[in-house]
Amino acid sequence: MMKASIELDKKKYTIDLARPLDISISIRGDAQNVNAWYIDHPKIEPHREDEFIGKVSEGSSTNFNDIWFNPHAHGTHTECVGHITAEFHSVNQNLNTYFYLAELVTVVPELQGDDWVISRHILDLAIESESVEALIIRTVPNERIKLSKQYSHTNPPFLLQEAVELVLEKGVNHLLIDLPSVDKEKDDGLLQAHKTFWAFDGQLRKQATITEFIYVPDGIKDGLYFLNLQMAAFENDACPSRPVLYEIEES
Repeated sequence: MMKASIELDKKKYTIDLARPLDISISIRGDAQNVNAWYIDHPKIEPHREDEFIGKVSEGSSTNFNDIWFNPHAHGTHTECVGHITAEFHSVNQNLNTYFYLAELVTVVPELQGDDWVISRHILDLAIESESVEALIIRTVPNERIKLSKQYSHTNPPFLLQEAVELVLEKGVNHLLIDLPSVDKEKDDGLLQAHKTFWAFDGQLRKQATITEFIYVPDGIKDGLYFLNLQMAAFENDACPSRPVLYEIEES
C-alpha cells in the first residue's frame, strides 16, 4: 500500500497510489493497433542507416527503433485548443497540472437518423456531480475490440453540441472519451463539440483538454476517482497520454 491523503475544497480523500487503474490504449507497430482517420497503422522498426541496423539480434549493441505514428489516429491522446486553431498552441505548454477529481460515467448512445449520438439528456441522467473538473465517458457496448478497432468510415458515436454545453455547465476542464473523436467522423469540418468545449468563438479555454481513444474496462465502476493525466512531452497540439485513475477509499 502507498496511501495518500488529499484535501480538496475542504474535503478530505484517501487513495492508494499502489493501485492505479490505467485507462489508456498503447501504441503498437502493427495493423492490430487501433486506428482512425484513414491512415496507415503505426510503425516501430529498427533504424537503418548504411550498414547499421538498430537491433541487437542482428548484431547491434542496442535496440534503436524509429517510431512513426499520428497521435490523433493511433491511440490514447490528449489535445488542446491548438487542434482547431490557425495559431499554434502546444498541449505540453497549456497543460500544467495533472491531478484532478474526476467522475466516470457510462452512457448508451441513442440513434438519431443515421447517427448514434450522446445527447444532453443522456449525459444529464448519467452525471451525478454538481461540479467536477474532469469527466470520463465510457460508451456501451464496451467490448475489448475497442483496443484494436479500425474506425475509419464507420461513423462512430459522438457528442452533440448540447451535451458539451452541459459538460461546461458542470465545470469540466478535462474531457475524456473512449471514441476517436467527440465530433462526428464526417461533419464537413463543423467540429461543433470541439469548438464548443474550447470556446472557439470567445475567450479560448487554453488549459482545457480533450482526451480521446481511452478504454475503461467494465470492472471499473462508475463514480468519483482521482485522475492522473500523464502525458508525453511533445510540443504539438496533441500527444500520446496515459490517464490513470485512483479509487477513492471510504472514510
